[in-house]
Amino acid sequence: MPIKVAMVSLGCPKNQIDAEQMLYSLKHHGCEIVNEEAKADVIIINTCGFIESAKAEAIENILEAARYKQTGNLKALIVTGCLAERYKDDITEEIKEVDLVVGIGSNKDIAELVKKAVKGECKNSYGPKEDLQMGKERILGSYPFSTYIKIAEGCNNCCTYCAIPKIRGKMRSRTIEDVVREAKALAQKGVKELIVVAQDTTAYGADIYGEAKLPELLKELCKIDGIRWIRTLYTYPERITDELLEVINSEEKLVKYLDIPLQHVNGDILKSMNRRGDSESLGELIDRIRSKVKDVKIRTTFITGFPGESDEQFSELCEFVKQYKFDKLGCFTYSAEEGTFAAEMDNQIDEQTKQDRLDIIMREQMTVSEQKLTEMQGKRLTVLIEGYDSFIRCYYGRSEFDAPEIDGKVFFTTPKPLKIGDFVKVEIFDSIEYDLLGELVE
Repeated sequence: MPIKVAMVSLGCPKNQIDAEQMLYSLKHHGCEIVNEEAKADVIIINTCGFIESAKAEAIENILEAARYKQTGNLKALIVTGCLAERYKDDITEEIKEVDLVVGIGSNKDIAELVKKAVKGECKNSYGPKEDLQMGKERILGSYPFSTYIKIAEGCNNCCTYCAIPKIRGKMRSRTIEDVVREAKALAQKGVKELIVVAQDTTAYGADIYGEAKLPELLKELCKIDGIRWIRTLYTYPERITDELLEVINSEEKLVKYLDIPLQHVNGDILKSMNRRGDSESLGELIDRIRSKVKDVKIRTTFITGFPGESDEQFSELCEFVKQYKFDKLGCFTYSAEEGTFAAEMDNQIDEQTKQDRLDIIMREQMTVSEQKLTEMQGKRLTVLIEGYDSFIRCYYGRSEFDAPEIDGKVFFTTPKPLKIGDFVKVEIFDSIEYDLLGELVE
């Protein structure tokens, strides 16, 4: 009988890609992939370990899965992903329910490790970070018509609040040819939307070509038959060049959407974060993007409560949000991560102040969002159908201006049955919170 394996993958899209590659390897080596944890011989929790809340979520999922040792068929509980790489043997020492910890450099050996774990041969495995493979075969997630593609791993930016370089290592780009090869294979499997990810997509290629090559890569991806939308996430503000903006504006397949995590706008705070810029230069960047890319939508994220953030510096951030009216905006409270430079800084800010500042930013953004969504009424959008809600009796999907999981959806009515994964035209007549409401027009 094949070993039955269930996997829970947490965290970012990059982690999801790692999970999909491991699932393919397991299936290729004779394991049976199951969705119900109660039926699994082995449960793998592919964890995120980026910030405190992600660690808490990972531990909660580990302990939840451990119940199946008593109530199900579970023979081995395995932890992979960023938490596994960051804390290594500490996990099995502190969480006795865990049988095996697998670092990211050992993902390629997951099938062999699972088979040994079922036999009780559990020895934690941590290969070199550089052994984490990219571009391998994957079992695609719940939306096979839309998927992520990882163009690089690791990061060289060394922001003082971020543990990613310690967890994932230095940036390692794939060649343009390798990325295009995988993208063509995904298109042949029916993928219509390709979402380009890395820790910093705008730095892509600098390590192997001597200069950033994202514009060249995007132009090559646009040549692939079958791909209709290409979306790029995690662009670094100082590396958004006029060349990149020209490519986004001119290439039809590149959605007019830019994800730019600014994190803050005050120059002193950004310097403390080991980031560049200030409210003036970042404001000029937003203006330049909007002038060079027609109808572009911009998403950003900010951090509140970074060590030493004064009331005046926070007010500067608030004024920036009010002035530049981002189409999409996320906000996080600063998380002091052990092993990072910022965690050792003086003037740490209490949790309540961090949360209060976050609430102020998000209230302001709610007002902006309501205005932006109202402006969409009467417009016609191309929508990628993701599903049907039988309770409210309508289909839902995303426009090119919405990234999966982080942005809103378009809910729309139609008198005829439609196919999930198709593109349709929808006319917008209303909105609710961050979602649009419309009706099919073709």
